[in-house]
Amino acid sequence: MRLIRSLIFDIAMYGLMAIMGILCAPMALWSVDGAYRAIKAYCGAVFWLLRVICGLRVEVRGEIPTGDVIVASKHQSFLDIMILSYHLPRVRFIMKQQLRWAPILGLYALRIGSTPVNRGKRAAAMKAMVSDVEKDSGTPHQLVIYPQGTRTLPGAKLPYKVGAGVLYERLGKTCVPAATNVGVFWARRSRYRDPGVAVVEFLPPIAPGLRISEFMRRLEETVEENSDRLMREAGFALPAPEAGPAKKPEAM
Repeated sequence: MRLIRSLIFDIAMYGLMAIMGILCAPMALWSVDGAYRAIKAYCGAVFWLLRVICGLRVEVRGEIPTGDVIVASKHQSFLDIMILSYHLPRVRFIMKQQLRWAPILGLYALRIGSTPVNRGKRAAAMKAMVSDVEKDSGTPHQLVIYPQGTRTLPGAKLPYKVGAGVLYERLGKTCVPAATNVGVFWARRSRYRDPGVAVVEFLPPIAPGLRISEFMRRLEETVEENSDRLMREAGFALPAPEAGPAKKPEAM
């Protein structure tokens, strides 16, 4: 029954994406505000479907950032993208290059000003990412970057890439870390959408001015410790930590 509910939800979610994505395209192309309205309406509808069909509720904790900031978030599934898209007023994403060609998703992501990044060419990708973000200094927005660069399974410890630190230093903006437990209920590449409470929590901001190494250390400690806390709260049994020397952040 759990699998059947999950499949019904997936069909409804992607069907709604196609219908709303096409019907709202003229409004999105006409104005950026129209694109934001369409995205938030879609995410709100998906949260309702998720609660009704699968028994999975969405909760946001902490102070939601509304100004011109960087949001550095744990990334565990498509669900945390939707939660951030719904609650952040002017969200933009650092996203992988391939998503710009994704049907519906690519159109709306680019329309709101998200930045595609070619992760296969690290130095060139970082330079292009910073250049693209820096050239737009208009309306205040919340720039979301996933410091690990990909979705992670609950309990997996992937290294943090230095791209978040480069943006923090170059832009001189406050960074708001965000933790999550969504992967406990909707894991990467899983067919199951389990009942419970999926949480994204905005954590105390990191003011500009730190060296990249200190910023990356604080960011990783803050996001990982609080994501672990949220996952334990959701009933997930975390693996015992492995002893070993601390690793330096990877290049993007």
